[in-house]
Amino acid sequence: MNAERNHFFNDVYEVVRQIPRGRVTSYGAIAAYLGTKGSARMVGYAMNASHLDESIPAHRVVNRNGVLTGKHHFEHPNKMEELLTEEGIRIKGDRIVDFPSVFWDPEKNLYL
Repeated sequence: MNAERNHFFNDVYEVVRQIPRGRVTSYGAIAAYLGTKGSARMVGYAMNASHLDESIPAHRVVNRNGVLTGKHHFEHPNKMEELLTEEGIRIKGDRIVDFPSVFWDPEKNLYL
């Protein structure tokens, strides 16, 4: 099972590395792209485990409503917001302002 999890996590990381600067996606959108629509929580686990790898822009993955639910897994709770703000994404109350305008859907932008 551990090998399967590692394979899934690596697939998640490959998708996350493709998210363009200034855009975000959701845990569920990544899961759907990978053909495991019901595994958004596992995508979250993968993102939580990615904090040591700077090549994975984990700050660009939020929940389906544009809320920064993963912020507590960064070195300090404001780091996720700071990184997104540096990319031009506006945040108010831990939620992305005008989320649909910055949402990047891997199913529409990537090809398996």
